[in-house]
Order: sequence, then structure tokens, then C-alpha cells
Amino acid sequence: VQLQASGGGLVQAGGSLRLSCKASGFIFRITYMEWFRQAEGKQRELVARISTSGRTNYADSVKGRFTISRDNDKNTVFLQMNSLKSEDTAVYYCHVSIQRDYWGQGTQVTVSS
Repeated sequence: VQLQASGGGLVQAGGSLRLSCKASGFIFRITYMEWFRQAEGKQRELVARISTSGRTNYADSVKGRFTISRDNDKNTVFLQMNSLKSEDTAVYYCHVSIQRDYWGQGTQVTVSS
């Protein structure tokens, strides 16, 4: 199993970024996918989850601003982040649980105020 995340960067508050996570090594279309984030000095937290049917769940802190989606043809999960705030600054990880946890390498998102 491999998860390759990309799309992070530096953005001003109020701006947008789109993260991508390309997956391989498992049957993507029948697997829940998740995005987590970890800010410096804090625990890793779940940001968003998408089911195999496309049902989504979000942390309260990002509801209405972030959108998770998936492209099963491309084995890729996305996180569209709008109206970014300084508190969104973190390393973002894609995650899948298949008998055990697998994590992408993380992509840094920095929001300047």
C-alpha cells in the first residue's frame, strides 16, 4: 500500500488549496479514505472521511470550508480547502485502514494571517 500526498503550500488567510492523495496497492473503490492533520505540538486529528459510496464526514472545525472527494478511476482522494485560517496550519496526511493503518508522507499546509 502506498499513499502519495501532494498539494500543500503557503497561502494567505482566506485563500484556498487542494490536496491530492494518489493511492496504490489496494482496491481503492471499496475502501474508506480519510484526511488527518497534525499541528505542531498537537495530536493528529481526523479532518474528513469519505465512504465508498461518497458519503462524507467532517470535523466541526472545517465544516462548510473543506470538501473531501474521490476519483475511483484515478485512485485519488482530494481535499479542497477554502477560507483557510491560520489554525488550519498543519501537516496533512491521507490515511487508509486495511487490516492496519497506512499513512501518506504528509504535506505541509501553512496559512499566514
